[in-house]
Amino acid sequence: MSSDTRLELRQLRYFTAVAEEKHFGRAAIRLHMTQPPLSQAIAALEEMLGTPLFLRTKRSVALTPAGEALLPEAQRILQQAAALPDLARRAASGASGLLSLSFISTADYSILPPLLQRFRARYPQVQIDLREATTDIQLEDLMQGKIDAGLLLPPLQDKAAAVLDYRPVLSEPLIAALPAGAVRGRDAVALKSLRELPLIIFPRRISPAFHDTILSCFRDAGVTPHIGQEAIQMQTIVGLVSAGMGMALVPQSVSNLKRPGVDYRRLSDPTPEIQTGLAWRRDSQSTVLRAFLELLEPSA
Repeated sequence: MSSDTRLELRQLRYFTAVAEEKHFGRAAIRLHMTQPPLSQAIAALEEMLGTPLFLRTKRSVALTPAGEALLPEAQRILQQAAALPDLARRAASGASGLLSLSFISTADYSILPPLLQRFRARYPQVQIDLREATTDIQLEDLMQGKIDAGLLLPPLQDKAAAVLDYRPVLSEPLIAALPAGAVRGRDAVALKSLRELPLIIFPRRISPAFHDTILSCFRDAGVTPHIGQEAIQMQTIVGLVSAGMGMALVPQSVSNLKRPGVDYRRLSDPTPEIQTGLAWRRDSQSTVLRAFLELLEPSA
């Protein structure tokens, strides 16, 4: 076969019909054509490939070894070609494709699982690439177009706000994560009663607003906390609390992270709500992203 020769779907369709029917006449009827042009087309295909595909007698048609090898590949190609229009329609509607989504660790204990479950149920053909990352890394990845969307902590800095859209998806109170036995009873605790415990907290460079919100809770309660440890992952913070190295203020959903030696308590002090939201590039043309955003609508 010459290098500039190209097989056509029509030729594969003719070949497959004859191979499956094992009869040129029945294959011609199936293809809504007469037998002579079908025979001519098969002969031309064999000449193109440089090998016979069928063993012909007056009463039967059988595949040669070359025909046997070609048949499953021809069937596969025809099936894929038949699926292309539907694939294009699903891609255009956001029903198939790839969604690259980053998330902060706290989202894994709250909004992320049900959101993914709903999206998977509605769009099972979409591939989801999940990446856990802190808010600062997510914002850089979003601005560079490395991810489609991110579940992160607001607010967006001016540079990010110029190119990103944002939508809140969850608001929840802060609670205390304490070493087991640090306080008695099961009631809400006051921050003043925890003043002797070192504070384990997110570094300010990772999430300035979240860091400052935690410290403002202590300031409003008239307490100056002693920062004993910083950690960038919520699992690490809770692990340090479990090891008795101090206490932490965490979003309420983190209480879903069960660790031996950790006692989660409501706070009796007034505390601000911690918001988690979704950010994405304003200029994104992704139909899959648009489909994902629809899940955040009140009526979705």
